[in-house]
Amino acid sequence: MTIQECYKEMGADYEEVFHRLPRESMVRKFALMFLNDDSYPKLEQSLKEGNAQEAFRAAHTLKGVCQNLGFTNLYQPAYELTEVLRAGTLEGSGEWFARVTEQYKITTDAIRGVQ
Repeated sequence: MTIQECYKEMGADYEEVFHRLPRESMVRKFALMFLNDDSYPKLEQSLKEGNAQEAFRAAHTLKGVCQNLGFTNLYQPAYELTEVLRAGTLEGSGEWFARVTEQYKITTDAIRGVQ
């Protein structure tokens, strides 16, 4: 699949990121690099350990990466989770983490399909 098809499959905004990274090869390169980003695993681990501060940091990083790459489908729940965690507590984070996880899987599956 092409990088444009990948963005469409995941429900992301290719045109928006293409304005910042004006070559398709750059968009492709950075999207593929997302597979090695450790913010989601750090978020998952921090939540399991009950560490709200580290979970906030990881969610905030994930949100920023998604915004920069135009992954609007994943950015929105990551944003909401970041705001819940900003209070320094895990209260209410479960629902948003489930949404982040769902969109993270959709995103990474689509990226893995890029040729």
